[in-house]
Amino acid sequence: MDLAEMVYGYTEELPSIEQFGLKVQMRRSVVSIPSNIAEGRGRGTRKDFCYFLRIALGSCNELETQLELSKRIYKIDLNNKDIKLLLTEVVKMLKTFIKKLNV
Repeated sequence: MDLAEMVYGYTEELPSIEQFGLKVQMRRSVVSIPSNIAEGRGRGTRKDFCYFLRIALGSCNELETQLELSKRIYKIDLNNKDIKLLLTEVVKMLKTFIKKLNV
């Protein structure tokens, strides 16, 4: 959820031309992460939970790509942003969780 808040703030820095492009894609990707975790948890089986955790991980990969693209196109410095650090932490947590579920 913290990552989603950060990305929403970050996307406000993008030019208005991205209102229906990269901005929307980044927001959809970041919202997909906690949404899939919640959906998987609500399914009730380890197999389903693991499946949705993998989808959340895929959304992390999408977001990472979109962040890099926005950095390259709009020269937004991500080095001072905690987004990259938090995204890396979320990816680690998801991978660990998937491994522990071992499905």
